[in-house]
Amino acid sequence: QVQLVESGGGLQQAGGSLRLSCAASGRTFIGYAVGWFRQAPGKEREFVTAIFWTGTNTYYADSVKGRFTISRDNAKNTVYLQMNSLKPEDTAVYYCAASRSLRSSTVYYPREYDYWGQGTQVTVSS
Repeated sequence: QVQLVESGGGLQQAGGSLRLSCAASGRTFIGYAVGWFRQAPGKEREFVTAIFWTGTNTYYADSVKGRFTISRDNAKNTVYLQMNSLKPEDTAVYYCAASRSLRSSTVYYPREYDYWGQGTQVTVSS
């Protein structure tokens, strides 16, 4: 079992920045790819970004490309999501998720992830 805990959410003005963290406990992150998803009220959970174990392969939704950056520190069992130039439409609950069986073609689908955190609220005011 891998337990994931997100932190770093909060209220930010449009144009501002936030950094989310996803810390793993239980089994280590060795070999796990990690993704970030978000869900706004009344909407489906959507893919934001993902990173593979080595950190060399990253994937982004078009809506966040150039503004968000995913990174990981395997020694700390932590994955980060740096969010810059925030927009009101970025408002959502952000979830991190982990999987050992992801492929580049499947990072976008929530069903491909085995472990999920409880989520952290991000609110961007205009």
